[in-house]
Amino acid sequence: MAGPDAAFWQQRFERGETPWDRGASSPQLATWLAEGALRPGRIAVPGCGSGHEIETLARAGFSVTGLDYAAAAISITRQRLARAGLSADVQHADVLAWLPVTPLDMAYEQTCLCALHPDHWSAYAERLRRWLRPGGTLAVLAMQARREGAGEGRIEGPPYHVDINALRALLPASHWDWSAPPYACVPHPAQGWFELGLLLRRRSGSV
Repeated sequence: MAGPDAAFWQQRFERGETPWDRGASSPQLATWLAEGALRPGRIAVPGCGSGHEIETLARAGFSVTGLDYAAAAISITRQRLARAGLSADVQHADVLAWLPVTPLDMAYEQTCLCALHPDHWSAYAERLRRWLRPGGTLAVLAMQARREGAGEGRIEGPPYHVDINALRALLPASHWDWSAPPYACVPHPAQGWFELGLLLRRRSGSV
């Protein structure tokens, strides 16, 4: 498998080497909830990490399925939920293989795409489409982590830079309804990077 494997992420969580962790859920999630852009329903959070978003969504009344490659991340998330007296379905799973029993209402993509090597992005994008029911919502926080090596064609990460043009190719308008830019710019604690926050709808006619 190209890019970081499960052992890489397991070691990061075991050692607490998670500089991307804000210590809380993303402020953009709070905005979407306050605006009613995301309403309680069945939602998946791939690459759930330490579970901040899982806790926020469960507290807001969502039926949450959290997925992560690293067993240590799953343990941290379950402990967080237990301390808060909340419940969610938290699974140790490979997002490139996992499918829900029935299509979901929403998926919250924040840290998974930029953690996957770009060789796997097409397969992951196809999974996201298959996870959601027609009309379902895909909430995306696309990591903007440009590096100097990009000018030489280098693929550097994680996190890998998620160019908006690449994202449109992965999630084409034939399958997804896109809103018009500008998109929300969400500061990220790691190295001065930021994320673009946008909401997509799975088109009813897409197969």
